[in-house]
Amino acid sequence: MPRKARIDAPGALHHIIIRGIERKAVFKDSADRDNFIERLCGIIKETDTGCYAWVLMTNHIHMLLKTGLAPIATVMRRLLTGYAVSFNRRHRRHGHLFQNRYKSFLCEEDVYLKELVRYIHLNPLRAKVVKDIKELGKYRWCGHSVLMGKAEAGFQDTEYVLKLFGQSIKQARRAYESFVVKGVSQGRRPDLVGGGLLRSVGGWSELREFRDNGVRIKGDERLLGSSDFVQRVLKQAEEQLEEKYRLQMNVISLPALIDKVAKCYKIDPENLKSASKERPVTEARRVLCYIAVRKFRYKCTEVSKAMGISAVTVSKAVSLGRELPEIDKIHKQMIDN
Repeated sequence: MPRKARIDAPGALHHIIIRGIERKAVFKDSADRDNFIERLCGIIKETDTGCYAWVLMTNHIHMLLKTGLAPIATVMRRLLTGYAVSFNRRHRRHGHLFQNRYKSFLCEEDVYLKELVRYIHLNPLRAKVVKDIKELGKYRWCGHSVLMGKAEAGFQDTEYVLKLFGQSIKQARRAYESFVVKGVSQGRRPDLVGGGLLRSVGGWSELREFRDNGVRIKGDERLLGSSDFVQRVLKQAEEQLEEKYRLQMNVISLPALIDKVAKCYKIDPENLKSASKERPVTEARRVLCYIAVRKFRYKCTEVSKAMGISAVTVSKAVSLGRELPEIDKIHKQMIDN
């Protein structure tokens, strides 16, 4: 049976699990881990991807990421391919480093974000890499120490997580640590990492109770959340797929897109490629970058070449462009005209 396509969307929360091939080590020393973190940091900043939890174990990795300017699949491909090439070169080996495809579960944020942050950060303690919570708080290769203020990681969004536990940093850290301590006795949590429908409802006993009461539950192995969440995400994924095929039938080249946006704003197309900071030009540039990347699925590098600006500038323009209220109206004009 063919594997199901990954589901993604801007702002989607993903629990990522990466394992070494044949359970072999993917990190042999601190230099390997530093290399991985450096690559992760660069890609996350460039793509505006959110990272709320992470841990580097000897033969596997857990991360909790939120989709930003680039699909999670793109982020992971760049990260894992680049790291594997570097690892093989450094250790003079050949062949695959990681086991099959990485696992990725799209999660219902309101229900699971805090649970997943705790579960991921307790990995070193469950594996007895550290002996207790105090030692975990100083462990360098896990996001828990960053949340506790004992280590730094420029790619980790600690503010987002800590705000879930309190208004002040001191209060939030105390509440977060207490929350983590309560999770130690829970041990492994299969409901958070596998099983599709079983995972979403919490196990066989809960599933039987629903079925005995005549309640139908929707599940999907790619999703972690309530039945309503699963149905909503699957519906959105189907709509996105339909839009993708529709856009393929109405493909617009980048030069043509530049002309169309310039026409909408009544400016010269060459102005879009200039360094002008006039309001109509900067707004048109943001609209162009957002529609090209988000709606027509062009890569930031492709847009940067067509526009004569850097890929980082394109990424920033995409991020700012999505806040403009007229985006959908202009996008519709791109297709209809």
